[in-house]
Amino acid sequence: MTDQLAYPPRVTPFTETFWDGLRDGVFQTTACTKCQHMTFPPKPICPACWSQEVEWRRLSGNGVLRSFTEVSAAPAIFAAEAPYVLCLVDLDEDIRCLSRVDATWDELAPDLRVKVRIRDAEPVCLFEFVLDREDSSDGHA
Repeated sequence: MTDQLAYPPRVTPFTETFWDGLRDGVFQTTACTKCQHMTFPPKPICPACWSQEVEWRRLSGNGVLRSFTEVSAAPAIFAAEAPYVLCLVDLDEDIRCLSRVDATWDELAPDLRVKVRIRDAEPVCLFEFVLDREDSSDGHA
């Protein structure tokens, strides 16, 4: 089932690569070709060295849950979806990412392994995290 987004993200000529990638099953971001700094969300200018020479790099989508919060008093545009859980994830590529996590509050704990899941939606696909039940590590490197 495809969700029809009441609040679609703004697609620009630059971000179109990201949204098209999600539609094709690819989770990606940008990396500076000068200093190799990766950032999320993708940016056309490196925030570390200010170079405009960036390239797209595929991400594993795997990471460690660092923090989470349940939103029960949501902004009006998201009110029908409340309650929902937002999470802070440290991706394996050493990038921090904020998103939703599709899990119940009681299932969550810091340092659990998570993985990205692409969610069908219109006009663009979205991503969220789910618990990585196949990874039995404790999340520590």
